[in-house]
Amino acid sequence: MKRRLLAALLCLVPLAAGAASKVHERTLDNGLKILVKPNHRAPILTSQVWYKIGSSYEYGGITGVSHVLEHMMFKGTESLEPGEFSRIVAENGGEENAFTGRDFTAYYQNLAKDRLEVSFKLEADRMRHLALQEAEFLKELEVVKEERRMRTDDDPQSLTYERFNAAAFDASPYRNPVIGWASDLDQLKLADLKDWYRLWYAPNNAILVVAGDVEPDAVFALAEKYFGPLPAEEIRAPKTRSEPEQRGEKRLRVQAPAKESYLLMGYKTPSVGDADEAWEPYALEILSSILDGGDSSRFARDLIRGKKIAASAGAGYSVFQRLPGLFLFEAVPAKGHNVEDVEQAIRAEIARVQSEPVSQDELERVRNQVVAAKVYEKDSLFYQAMILGRLETIGLDWELSETYVDALAAVTPEQIQAVAQKYLRPERLTVAVLDPQPIDQEQQVSARSGMGEQANAL
Repeated sequence: MKRRLLAALLCLVPLAAGAASKVHERTLDNGLKILVKPNHRAPILTSQVWYKIGSSYEYGGITGVSHVLEHMMFKGTESLEPGEFSRIVAENGGEENAFTGRDFTAYYQNLAKDRLEVSFKLEADRMRHLALQEAEFLKELEVVKEERRMRTDDDPQSLTYERFNAAAFDASPYRNPVIGWASDLDQLKLADLKDWYRLWYAPNNAILVVAGDVEPDAVFALAEKYFGPLPAEEIRAPKTRSEPEQRGEKRLRVQAPAKESYLLMGYKTPSVGDADEAWEPYALEILSSILDGGDSSRFARDLIRGKKIAASAGAGYSVFQRLPGLFLFEAVPAKGHNVEDVEQAIRAEIARVQSEPVSQDELERVRNQVVAAKVYEKDSLFYQAMILGRLETIGLDWELSETYVDALAAVTPEQIQAVAQKYLRPERLTVAVLDPQPIDQEQQVSARSGMGEQANAL
């Protein structure tokens, strides 16, 4: 019965993606890659421009520059005043936004099918003709600094996560926060943004993705009209430092004003582009769902409801990244328990997976949930375009999106046990603990010394 359910879910993939689910591809003479995925169920579309640039490309002294530049992309071009881009999109009944990640920066508009030209005209304009005015830069830089204060410095769990990443990675640029280190933001100059923009915001470093009620040839013709005249940039592949082999468990204690303690654990793991075996990342993703895949997962059943050791507990892993990353665990102790109790409970769950293969029934249940979620994600135009853009920006072929669900469905109990034994090992582990400090007392210390939160190695 369960195998028949999985087969039925797999059959839904082309239906969820729409009758015309084939991806059409073309590259302009200036290097702009265009991917079009028609879907004619509704007269709408999403248009996305992905740049192969994010925080993992940044170096010391200018961390956060990609995110600040994302803000500045809405602050005017040589022909548009600040804010006019968003006004035009809104007047055409659309919605737009942007996001910066470790490996990419992306911009999108969701519009009616007959408004694609509006999107292309605006995006082509700001791809090479951004104004980058000093006054707007200074204002937006303060916005980003305040964003950092609110979302990181004043959020104890986010602060712990930031320090955790910095400790977990010795050389990998994943050690730097996407929003940038505070001291780098303080010294960031408009000239830094201009150099970053000129080098990376070029058609030969971008992917244009359109999904929705469109005809591919019409999209290609419109893209040629607006993006085709833009000059390419000479782009040299960035030099990336490989993360050295970790030679022992790392531990970190973060002292910050907070009401409760918090635990983070991370094991060095490969992404789909650098795994020893092609199936390993997919087995790691299924493993994360076995441990933390809803109310019936092991963490929810055993640590939260059963033993009542954790108030919350989670596991996570990202298959698609440009560089190797981490298999993450996080938890908050339940009342009457401490971080040490939770850590030991999580380690016991890891040991169980390593010593006992997951039962076929449990695997089928979890796999059905994971595959169903991936199938239903394909029902979203935005997601269809997003997965294509993300794969391309991290150096992988968009066709992986077509085989993703099949790869998850093929994972076996033996493969799950194998990746747990291979990668969830103490010498690959970093542990961070949030040590709560009295909020009033911490504020007084900060006011007197300006030291603020501290992170001290155990």
